[in-house]
Amino acid sequence: MEKIKMVTPIVEMNGDEMARILWGMIKDELIHPYVELKSEYFDLGLANRDATGDQVTVDAANATKKYGVAVKCATITPNAARMKEYNLKEMWKSPNGTIRAILDGTVFRAPVLVKGIEPYVRSWKKPITIARHAYGDVYKSVEMDIPGPGKAELKFIGEDGTEMCETVFEFKGPGVLQGMHNLDKSITSFAVSCFNYALDTRQNLWFAAKDTISKKYDHTFKDIFDEIFSTRYKDKFEKAGITYFYTLIDDAVARAMKSEGGFIWACKNYDGDVMSDMVSSAFGSLAMMTSVLVSPDGNYEYEAAHGTVQRHYYKYLKGEETSTNSVATILAWTGALRKRGELDGNEDLRKFADRLEQAVFRTIESGSMTKDLAMITTLENVRTLSSGEFIKAVRSSYEELLRSES
Repeated sequence: MEKIKMVTPIVEMNGDEMARILWGMIKDELIHPYVELKSEYFDLGLANRDATGDQVTVDAANATKKYGVAVKCATITPNAARMKEYNLKEMWKSPNGTIRAILDGTVFRAPVLVKGIEPYVRSWKKPITIARHAYGDVYKSVEMDIPGPGKAELKFIGEDGTEMCETVFEFKGPGVLQGMHNLDKSITSFAVSCFNYALDTRQNLWFAAKDTISKKYDHTFKDIFDEIFSTRYKDKFEKAGITYFYTLIDDAVARAMKSEGGFIWACKNYDGDVMSDMVSSAFGSLAMMTSVLVSPDGNYEYEAAHGTVQRHYYKYLKGEETSTNSVATILAWTGALRKRGELDGNEDLRKFADRLEQAVFRTIESGSMTKDLAMITTLENVRTLSSGEFIKAVRSSYEELLRSES
């Protein structure tokens, strides 16, 4: 069979540890045999980030702005232990944070639903997509340990010399202090990305914050969303038959638990971090959650929502067998290739992505899966496969689909 040709490259960002091992297996077994892959390759493995002063991450993000579609492997964000393990020159920042800042994107995370892996919340029948703002809040906060009594003030000095000052708290003893910020520009980009993604996927959109308590910070989010929706998206949503509404974050949690799913839930940065883990766990497994970064000007970066699977990697280095779930990483590839096909009008590439995803689902639903899924499935007589065996089983399912279509 002739390989599918690509018109425009995708940006390929390799990563670390077990995720990197799976990356190579997926390309060898599921991509290269069927697609004449065109990619701009960037090695975001920690050793290369250290060797390039993390310039490789910046270059990969800028390449994504050039080509519009990227696929990324999970990467290490180093801590003190990683500094020592990898003999790093510097404790480099999160590659995801760097890429998000350059693309000005919003992260959309959605669970993968397959028969036999049942949500723990009985009412959930459709995926819940978490749209996470990826700028500011506690991730860019400034913190202090307060040693004893004194007054803490929040102060702003404008470029023209004007000053604004508010007393935060008068400490009577030791404590802690934190200051956060956000930008109207970033909140606007977040809102635009959410509204566009809702239209693309034809899903209802919720936005939740706590404006009743945070009457300036959270209220600014609410106001910007409301203004953009009413002036630019209201008619488009009505035409598409979908809705947008704002509610308090605690109300959104209660509503979500009683819903059947099938909507996008937009959250501020920290809320999105927490809720995406809650949603993924309640649907079954973090390894079964996709993640796509979407910028307001139409750039897409696909990845798995999970990390580098460090524990399995150390077993792999010892020559021990691992059973690592590669579903989210495979779906990062299919997402990127499908989007590339859509943007280029390449129907063969788009169909390949659809067929490969179908092969993944067929493999699991036939009872062949990795250990994490075998432990929670409702299917009987399942086969627990190793990391490589599962990817090979997906290839067999893909070949069966090809034969059934010929």
